[in-house]
Formats: sequence, structure tokens, C-alpha cells
Amino acid sequence: MIVWFQGQEAVFGMLSVSAGHNATVMKRKALLGKPAVAPTGLTLDRRPAVAPRWLTCVLLLLVFISSAGAAKEVNRSALPPLEPVIVGEPERIEVYPAEATLDTPRRYMHLVVTGHYADGWIQDLTRAAEFVSSNADVARVESGQVLPVTDGTADVTVRVGEHEATSRFTVRGQGTPEPISFEYETLVALSKQGCNSGACHGSPSGKAGFRLSLRAYDPKLDELTLIRETYGRRVNPVRPEESLILQKPMMQVAHGGGKRLSEDDAAYAILKSWIAESCRVDSANAPECVRLEVYPPSARVLKRPAHTQQVTALAHFSDGTVRDVTDLAVFTSSDEEVAVVDERGLVVGKDRGQAAILVRYLDRIETCDLTFVRDIEGFAWSDPPAGNYIDELVHQKLRQLKYLPSELCTDEEFLRRVYLDLIGVLPTVIETKAFLEEDSTDKRGKLIDALLDRPEHAQFWALKWGDLLRVTDEKLSDEGVHKYYRWLVEAFRHNMPYDQFARELLTAQGSTFQNPPANYYRAAVDMEDCTETTAQLFLGVRIQCAKCHNHPFERWTQDNYYGLAAFFNRVQRKKSPRPDELVVWVARGGEVTQPRTGETMAPWLPLAGEADVAGDVDRRQALATWLTGPDNPFFAKVEANRIWAHAIGRGIVEPIDDFRDSNPPSNAALLDALAEDFIKSGYDRKALLRTILNSRTYQLSANTSAFNADDEKYFSHAQIRLLSAEQLLDAICHVTAVPEKFAGLPAGTHATALPAPNGEHDFLKVFGQPERQTACACERPDESNLSQALQLFNGPLVHGKLRDEQNRFRMLAAAERTDEQIVRELYLASLCRPPSEAELHAAILHIAAKDDRMMALEDVCWALLNTNEFLFQH
Repeated sequence: MIVWFQGQEAVFGMLSVSAGHNATVMKRKALLGKPAVAPTGLTLDRRPAVAPRWLTCVLLLLVFISSAGAAKEVNRSALPPLEPVIVGEPERIEVYPAEATLDTPRRYMHLVVTGHYADGWIQDLTRAAEFVSSNADVARVESGQVLPVTDGTADVTVRVGEHEATSRFTVRGQGTPEPISFEYETLVALSKQGCNSGACHGSPSGKAGFRLSLRAYDPKLDELTLIRETYGRRVNPVRPEESLILQKPMMQVAHGGGKRLSEDDAAYAILKSWIAESCRVDSANAPECVRLEVYPPSARVLKRPAHTQQVTALAHFSDGTVRDVTDLAVFTSSDEEVAVVDERGLVVGKDRGQAAILVRYLDRIETCDLTFVRDIEGFAWSDPPAGNYIDELVHQKLRQLKYLPSELCTDEEFLRRVYLDLIGVLPTVIETKAFLEEDSTDKRGKLIDALLDRPEHAQFWALKWGDLLRVTDEKLSDEGVHKYYRWLVEAFRHNMPYDQFARELLTAQGSTFQNPPANYYRAAVDMEDCTETTAQLFLGVRIQCAKCHNHPFERWTQDNYYGLAAFFNRVQRKKSPRPDELVVWVARGGEVTQPRTGETMAPWLPLAGEADVAGDVDRRQALATWLTGPDNPFFAKVEANRIWAHAIGRGIVEPIDDFRDSNPPSNAALLDALAEDFIKSGYDRKALLRTILNSRTYQLSANTSAFNADDEKYFSHAQIRLLSAEQLLDAICHVTAVPEKFAGLPAGTHATALPAPNGEHDFLKVFGQPERQTACACERPDESNLSQALQLFNGPLVHGKLRDEQNRFRMLAAAERTDEQIVRELYLASLCRPPSEAELHAAILHIAAKDDRMMALEDVCWALLNTNEFLFQH
């Protein structure tokens, strides 16, 4: 049994088992002549047939205690204590913006100061700068913010030490009042304070009888609820400060959301002024926001002592004006372990790494990419050799962040790893011996080539895509499952180019039996399902949020959702006279109506806009042509990332099907290079996989050092992960030499070759075999649980295979093999390596101490099946 607690160690059976799948060293300690004893005091060198009830209770308690700390939610909204700015000796300073116009009494502009140093590094010096206006009667400066006074011009001089820079301001229109904009100020203020978030009044049913549109995506609804609903009780133009929308968030009246607003907040001033101006809404010809500009505009690397960065946001409007909206924009960090950002855009780096700062102003979203680095004591780049461009780009990132890559894995580790990654099953003992005994320098590359050509490779990777395409009896019928699965297997066996693979799926029609790709439209049952599945599989976008409202954290709008849906609304399905057969066909007409606006939506493509498609043409052809084109920035990257994640254990973008600005790649240059290589190869998935597996990065050890132990994102060492349900079942069958039987399938069928989930198989269900109800890779869990531990400890599957009279160690004993020979073969079968002297000695002593040799051998095999080294891919 394994107790899945990080940082603890449990001893069961014959071996000490290092707990937690974040362990980076496979511990294999032998218990010299002593029976294994659990921490509870229970002797476990023999397995009970049924788990004692008290043991289950103890384990549940341990799980509860272990998870209690992790369940606590940490509030990271506040910045850590700010360290003083260490200016050093910059060569020059630069101020942004160099010039600006303040054309109404309420316009202002934040200044950002950057220091440039001789070694090429830069630092945000805004907090250390002194600001002086040449004419305070025209423009004054408060805390780095330029405010207008009267019409005219003024220069703001910025000083940091001996260095100066100047920003020129033109001030005009100060005699003309500027009314508050309902859409671009009032609703933005509510968004800034979180009032219209999904957890508050922006939820579908609102809160406490007050509903706003999520993130202000529907101004008409907000106009109704703020001004007219409940007889206007929420606003009081006569006494604005007594309005409920001010009193509640300030806790002057009971408010379930707590205190959200203070009088010194920019949002308070805007809301109060809007109410005092009689709650006016914008006119039909009012200027609209057409672009959001963020500074710094490109990726910036900051090396300690540089650790802060002021981010500003400028909104560009259709009348040519530019407004500083930094105080109204919403800022979030993609990785708060690396950097946090406050409500005014000040970013503070906490640890080395990279983070994207998402800046949102209504439906306009931009990001600022920041990388924080620091010197690590004792770090010296080891200059490891690069096998290909993958290693060069990984090493470049590791060197920048001061991570040292691990050493190469051993031949034993590589053999087990590559078999599991390419064909899903362990090598035979004969294959293991042959590989370990071969002394050629290119044997790893030759093994990769051989495994890519094995029929099991096609079956194993068809299993992976079977998850994504929802190949299940429930959705497709039994015959449909087998024909769809065979099509997938053949696609991988013949290495069908990925663009052709996607095109055949997206444009499929006809019988789901005669043309298996048509099952794509049987699993995706309607227009919305087709839209969301296609976006997630081939664009890496979880577009579901945009069905009901603009995506709160991405550029996708509700119009975009229904524009993409217009490619699928004509897809029709009808039953055939043949039982369980479905026919997919495409109607010549039919349009999509945007439910909120009532507008008829033309087919729309990301980045390309509306598609020019003739009225009666199958629109899916245009979608497939655009999607698989080499200029599409999504298609190749999504599949390259998916293949990388399957081989490495973690995506460059993680989760692998969640591409968005607020979830940047951990190594953008690497992802770009993989996608470019993929396109040049003609979308050859085997070629890309071969390149990845031949890289030094893939072949690194899982053992870490002091210089990479805390790296989880940048691929400085191999990722340890639990075998999938099917891999683990096949591995247990392999070690015991007792195959599993699946109803309706030929004898000897591997679990990794199952066409669809077997809902009756408890072991597979417990270890996370997905039901295939969604196209999300997240449906297959990668976390361990108590049920899994109990299955391994004394579950019927393991127990039955250990007691089977035809299993491996019983047949070896019947062939008069010695105890040493049997133990060695069990190690080769399970761990792809011979036992150490200590392990061999402990096992032989244990066997000799038992009266029943078969029971002792059973103990040894059981213990091996319960080691992390067996259960985890490493």
C-alpha cells in the first residue's frame, strides 16, 4: 500500500516507500531481516483478505490531517512588505510617457521611470524618482501622477540621482466640464471593486436581489438595475452619499460582501459624481474605447535588486483621445507565487520566474509579461551538451533563471520511461536485458524509432485521443465505438498528418458506421457542443464562458462565440433505418442569432474576422481551411504542446488546453520552435515526438539538486507522475504475468488498447479512467486518493493475481528457479532494473524465514507493486 503524503514515509511489505508523487528520489531501503511494520504498529508482511475497519478509519483520519493545511485559502491580495529601491548607477533614465495631453478637468497621467544600466539590465525607478513641474499653475504632480490645473503647457522634470528626464504636458479644455461616462467610468468602477464579479452581483441570479451583468458585458441590463429597478432606491441624486450603491460597499448599511469601498478610492469619486449628475447614460454618439495600451508594452526582465514594476493602462477612444485608466483597470497576476500586483498596478516580484500581469478595462484585455531573476549563491552554469534545438531553448531559460538541469537518467530509467510514454506498457524481461546489455552509443535513439513503429504505439495514442473525442458506448453505440476507435488506430499507425486528421473530423458527414470521423458530430450533440469542443481541441481555448457573456479573463466575447458557432449550426443529425446508426448531414440554410442582441451572426474566425462564405456552401470547409493553415497561430502550438505534455508530463502551457493571455507559456520561444518544426514537417506527429524524446531534456533524471529542486515549470528535471489507470493495470498484469480479461475483446487485450472505458472495471475507475463526458483533458485526474491505496493494499485485483497459480513467480518456482533468480526477474519485470545487493539480500532473507515459500514470494511481489518506483513514471 502507498500512503500518498508528501514529506512522510510509510513502510509496508518488504520495502520502504517514499511517499508523495512530488518525491524526486526513488528511495529503496531494505529491511534487513525484520518484518515490515506500519506506523500504526500493524505487522504487514502478510496481507489480510479484507481491510480491517479500524485501519480504514485510521487512513481516513490521516488523509484528513494531511489535507487540512492544503485546504486553507491564503489571502494574497495584499502586497508583501516593499523593499527600498536600490538605484545603483544607471547610465540613463527614461520617463513614460514622454509627452501627453490632458484635455478635460478629470484627465490625469501616471509617470513611469525606467533606469538603464551598463550591463544591459533595467529597473523601474518610479518609487525612487523626484518629480518637479516647470509650471505648477498649469500641471502639478502628486506621487508620480500629473494633474491638470489650467490650460497651457508644462514640463515635468524627473530626477533620479544625477540623472534627469523630461515629459511635456499640454493642458486644455479645463473650462469645459466633463460628465461621467456611464459605460466607461461608472460600470468600470463597479468592476474595479468586484461588484459585478461572478462571486458577487455578477452571478446569473445576482446577490440579495441585486443583479449586474458579469464584468459589465451588458450595459443595458446594468442601466435598468442601477437606475430604474426597485423604484430607483439604489441611487439618490439629491443626496448622492446616501445612495445604497455607496453606503453598502462602505458598510454604512449592512452588506453581505463586506467593505469594498472607501472615500479615497477613485471608484467612490466616480460613482458619487455620476449619481450627482442625475445618473446620465452615454449618448448614442459618445466615443468608444477602441484599444487598451499597457506599459511596459513588451516582455521585461528584472534582476534583483530590481523587484518592482509599475504598470499603467491607457485607453484609446474613437475620437482620438487617450485616457489614463490605471486607477480603474483591474490587475491580476498569472502566478502569485512569482509576483503579485496591487489595485493600482504596482507589481512586486516574490520569487524567480515569470508572470503575466493581466490588465482588464471592460472587455479590453492586455498583458504585461515580467520575468524576475536573482543571483543564486554557488550557482555556476554547467554548460551541458544540447541534443537539439529543444535543449538549447530549455537551457537558455534555465540559465536565465539560475536553474541547473539534472544529470541524464540511467538506461534503466530511460527504458521504463520511453516504453510507458510511447506504447503504454512495460518492456518484457528479455527486452530489458537486451537493452541494458547493449553498449552502443545510439541505442536510445534506435529504441525510440523501434517503439514508434510498434502497433502498440498506435493503440496507446488512440486511447489518448479517444478521451478527447469522447469515444464511449453511451454516446456512439457499441459498433460506432469500435469503428471510430479503429479509425483512430489506423490514423496513428499510418502517421496521418495532423492537419488532415483535423480536417477529416471537422468536415465529416454521412453514416457514423461507414465514415467513422462523422462520430465527431455524434459525440458533440448540438451547435454549442461542437463550438466548445472544436475550440478546446484545436484552438486550446475554453470558450464556454463566452456563451452567456463576454469572457471575464480573455478576449473572447459573446459575439465571438456565436460567430464561431455559425460554422456548425447547419450540421444536422438523423437516425438511419439501421439500428444505432446516425447520419450526419449539412443543411443549405440556417443562421445563428445572438441571444442577447438578437443580431444574426456571420461566421467568424479568430484574428481573421468574418469569413466570406457563400450562402449554401458547407461553412465547415472554410473553418477547416483556416484552422489548418500555417498562419494560424493556435493550431500547431496546441498540438505541439499536447504532445510535449504527454512526453514530458507537463505542458509548456498548463493546463494543456487553456491557451490565453493570462496563462502564458513557461517557455514561449520553445513552444514557438516546436510549432514551427511541426508545421515544416507537414504536421508529422511522430517526427515531433521523436525530436522531443531524443532531446537531453526528455532524458533528464527525476533526481533533483539544490539548484533545481523548486523548479516545477521550466523542465530542469523529469516530472514524476502516477501511471494512468490503464498503464497501471497493464503493468500489474505484466509483472504477475496474469493478463486481464475484458468482456467482448480478444484474450490478451491490454487495458491501454481498450476502445472505450469499461464501466464495470472497479480498478480502472478508482485509478481515474475518465467517463469521456467532456473534451477536456482535465477529466482524467492525476491525483491520488485513499481508494487507490486500498486497491493496492488488499484490493481483489492485486490479491487475485498474486494468488493465481499461473502467475510469474509461481511458474518460475515450478521451473525450479532459485529464490535469487526469481527475485531478480521480478525486479526486471517491475522496475526494469536488477535489485541492489541490499534489496536482494533482504528479499532472500525474508523468503528463507518463511515456512511457506509461495507466501514469501507473494510478499516480495506485493511489496514491489506497492513501491513508488513501480507506481510512478519517473
